[in-house]
Amino acid sequence: MAEISLRHVAKSYGRTPVVHAIDLEVAAGEFIVILGPSGCGKSTLLRMIAGLEAITAGEIAIGGRVVNDLEPRERGCAMVFQNYALYPHMTVADNIGYALKVAGVAKAERLARIEKVADALGLRDLLGRRPAQLSGGQRQRVAMGRAMIREPAVFLFDEPLSNLDAELRVRMRVEIRKLHDRLGATSIFVTHDQVEAMTLADRIVVLHGGRVEQIGTPYAIYHQPASHFVAGFIGSPAMNRLDGRVGPAATVVFADGTTIAVPDLDLPEGQAVTLGIRPEDLRVGSEAPEDGIRHRLAIDFVEHLGPAALVHGRFAGHDFVASVPRHIAFTVVEGLTFTMPVETMHLFDSTTGRRIGIDAARE
Repeated sequence: MAEISLRHVAKSYGRTPVVHAIDLEVAAGEFIVILGPSGCGKSTLLRMIAGLEAITAGEIAIGGRVVNDLEPRERGCAMVFQNYALYPHMTVADNIGYALKVAGVAKAERLARIEKVADALGLRDLLGRRPAQLSGGQRQRVAMGRAMIREPAVFLFDEPLSNLDAELRVRMRVEIRKLHDRLGATSIFVTHDQVEAMTLADRIVVLHGGRVEQIGTPYAIYHQPASHFVAGFIGSPAMNRLDGRVGPAATVVFADGTTIAVPDLDLPEGQAVTLGIRPEDLRVGSEAPEDGIRHRLAIDFVEHLGPAALVHGRFAGHDFVASVPRHIAFTVVEGLTFTMPVETMHLFDSTTGRRIGIDAARE
């Protein structure tokens, strides 16, 4: 295990900055997921840690040693890529053990370590096959085995599940997390998939435009998003976000005249704000308390998803989604009544996009 420290790490291509002065401390044995949309700089950041990209500014330390000028092979990292990068003419056993062969490890020790890794990944019966004879999930496990056999201090995963089908991705998520818990190596995993991030990570680093939007546990990222961007990026369906202005007597007023009370709101009247609430946090239909302020959602269409239905409509002049458990009855004609529990509301500054009332980025 080795801790990783990034201090003001930046990357530019010519005069175009792509990663902006990132600070990050990764504890030894921690599983960090770097999450963000395409083009946000997450793979570039991972490649800088691995030594595959030169940094423009800042400092990277692994295990207390500054590695800015070290070659990739000297950093103690093993990297698992999206495209597997297996040697097609080699067997599974030869692919897994190739790094040991190059390093001059004796054949008997090499074979023993190959078998140990194969047992850990369920590849024992496949050691004599070649990559073309394997499924996508089996190839990914071979790529992981090739990384494992080096017994690295740090695992780096660059969107390793992107080429797999949905069912296999679920299985491989479980295998990767179990592998991490068993080996205890420090792991950094890059993905654009929020489900992968939420299920795998000890902490998530949300990137947007080459900048850190928020660092926190999956719980904090979901329940206390630090910015308008994080609120919209995390969660499926996304958080409902309603643009309005601070009104009199601790209210938020929207363009169509709808007013929502936000107790303890202490902002200048007229300030532009965005009120957010997740579809699953609404109290809907028969579960909406009678003593609460009840709103009505005119329904445009419904997605039936088994345990719940996603009801789409318009509210306060915005597109709006409510998650309705299957035991609650409603009709498209009558619409859907709901209340908005104050404790589940989120408020953001419409100008800066930052959360109002809590510095979630430091939690």
